Amino acid sequence: MKMIPSAVLATLCSALALASLTGAAQAAPDKIAEKVWGKTAAGQPVSLYTLSNHHGMTVKITNFGGIVTSIQVPDRKGKIGEVTLGYDELKPYLTNAGGPYFGALIGRYGNRIAKGKFSLGGKTYTLATNNKPNHLHGGVTGFNKVLWKATPSITAEGQSLTLTYRSKDGEEGYPGNLDVKVVYTLTEDNALRMDYTATTDATTVLNLTQHSYFNLAGSGEILDHLLMVNADRFTPIDATSIPLGELRSVVGTPFDFRRPTAIGARINKTDTQLKNGAGYDHNFVLRQPGKKALIVAANVFSPRSGRTLTVSTTEPGVQLYTGNFLDGTLKGHGGTVYRRRNGFCLETQHFPDSPNQPKFPTTTLKPGQVYQQTTLYKFGVG
Repeated sequence: MKMIPSAVLATLCSALALASLTGAAQAAPDKIAEKVWGKTAAGQPVSLYTLSNHHGMTVKITNFGGIVTSIQVPDRKGKIGEVTLGYDELKPYLTNAGGPYFGALIGRYGNRIAKGKFSLGGKTYTLATNNKPNHLHGGVTGFNKVLWKATPSITAEGQSLTLTYRSKDGEEGYPGNLDVKVVYTLTEDNALRMDYTATTDATTVLNLTQHSYFNLAGSGEILDHLLMVNADRFTPIDATSIPLGELRSVVGTPFDFRRPTAIGARINKTDTQLKNGAGYDHNFVLRQPGKKALIVAANVFSPRSGRTLTVSTTEPGVQLYTGNFLDGTLKGHGGTVYRRRNGFCLETQHFPDSPNQPKFPTTTLKPGQVYQQTTLYKFGVG
């Protein structure tokens, strides 16, 4: 009897396990679905693209704001379901894009800049204070509210959508003409990969991120989700959510997620930092391997659905946000009402307010340099 090598056997077992969860392998379309999805307030046509793979996973992305409007993946029983917060129509993204930022690409600067000011080369730049008293997520018209040029393609890794945008010198107060490219790729192992690149013709600051809200159970609170964050330290904040400049140990605090812990296990504890963020709304300092490489930032597991999410990134930080300001006034997919803590975000990033915090990793981008970062959202079952 011919023996099967152990490595081959392990691969076969993995394939069979995936097939049992997703049913028979499905044929992914040979072209990316595209449809007209409405118009901007200025009358520009907006498109919606649907990426899919052979395991039934789908990702919908619009060129308005580079927004991921939907991610559907199988649960432990193989049932495909929605795992993001978002809308089924364009209109609420047009009117609410500056509120929860559901699924949006964020730039030029993800997170906050204190009092909307920073200095470069002896010159002070003034930005909008759209999260008073601070600047948040790129300003009044950030990258989440602009129309990107979209180019769909089929690659060796999977179906892909390339988005490009030129942010002109002075846009939202930032210096330099900035050319940005973001490539979304849906892989065959149920991962959404995001590759970011950018160049500038004048020294500027840049901190791009993706602002999807997840609920691996599909609905309800996310407080029972088990979370691991690959971080020994976090950046404590003041009452306006600006970092104090300290890299504080998570040991003995509600911010210790080095081992899988329910998100809600300590979220209501009496703690100044939890009070300042109205829950978790903090940057975690990821353990770095000593060079810029793709590392696991966080793992999440829903005991209700069995779905898992692994977030990997080349960035030095990740912002955990637990939907603290969702208040039940927004209705999303299928009429779902989004209430407090019905979703969580894991925004890979450089640290908040880095332009004003010289001890933090720099977010300065100069002419001749290329900004690059990669983040993966990989889904599975456990």
